[in-house]
Amino acid sequence: MRWRGQTIDIDDDALPGLGRDSGLVRSMTTPGFTGMTFHEVRAKSALNHVPGASAMPFEWTVNPYRGCSHACTYCFARGTHTYLDLDGGRDFDSQIVVKVNVADVLRRELARPSWKREWVALGTNTDPYQRAEGKYRLMPGIIDALASSGTPFSVLTKGTLVRRDLPHLIEASAQVPVTLAVSVAVADERLRATIEPGAPSFSARLDTVRAATHAGFRVTVFLMPVLPHLTDSIPVLDDTAQRIRDAGAARVVWGALHLRPGVKPWFLRWLRQEHPELLSSYRALYPGAAAQAPKSYRSWLSARVRPILRRYGLDARDEASHGRPVRPRAATPERLF
Repeated sequence: MRWRGQTIDIDDDALPGLGRDSGLVRSMTTPGFTGMTFHEVRAKSALNHVPGASAMPFEWTVNPYRGCSHACTYCFARGTHTYLDLDGGRDFDSQIVVKVNVADVLRRELARPSWKREWVALGTNTDPYQRAEGKYRLMPGIIDALASSGTPFSVLTKGTLVRRDLPHLIEASAQVPVTLAVSVAVADERLRATIEPGAPSFSARLDTVRAATHAGFRVTVFLMPVLPHLTDSIPVLDDTAQRIRDAGAARVVWGALHLRPGVKPWFLRWLRQEHPELLSSYRALYPGAAAQAPKSYRSWLSARVRPILRRYGLDARDEASHGRPVRPRAATPERLF
């Protein structure tokens, strides 16, 4: 495994099988996390600069974890695990890299005179509130580092653990702009359990939207990805939008499924097992190395989604045009209870 780039020093507890020169602090399994291995590393850096050619509406990210126990079959980040000589399938779901010193490193980086307090996005690669966060509690330190330095930030998550940190986020929003978004994709629980087997249920995520809205945040819901032939029918979209509206969301950002090269083999394997009747349709929509559905499909989907979201007052925007979510209105910890 190529761990050297992840670390600033080497701990004598590094597993002999990986070698002390691998840069790994330690690997461990933990009761309550069956089938998962946590690889603890000491990060060299915390802030990641987004390439200038990227279409993302932010330039900086922080990712306390690599790999994700949500195990979303469509996750675009799967290919990044191969850099560590791990695969983008089961390894991505169960071999989680934990940057145990990320908050301390972030504080040092934010204290540099060169730091311009630009917007920082959390949750753009792997989820900062995946199950590992329940053990390592890295996010409170990250939130404090950003807020105390005067750095505005956003959080995007599927994880219900964000509710634990709502008091921290409220306090931070009194110091800097803070936005909160919850990602949902599949309202049907049977389908969701096969395509996102480690993620919270749709209902649990809507409960998170409710809690964050009650705390004073104007919550954005990312209805992504919309899955061709599985979640793109008008009845499904309408029911999903109504439930999102009823949970208190302020708006929806939506987009069709992406299948990057590092993701496509794993997604098509899932499709072959769960919905073999759709395999030929997906191969036609995503031929060869194509990552996006064709423009004709995306235009067709837009014609369906936009009127539905407008009907429910959800300020419909697709992923290509979405901007930074609105700053939450003032909130106090007491509003949570």
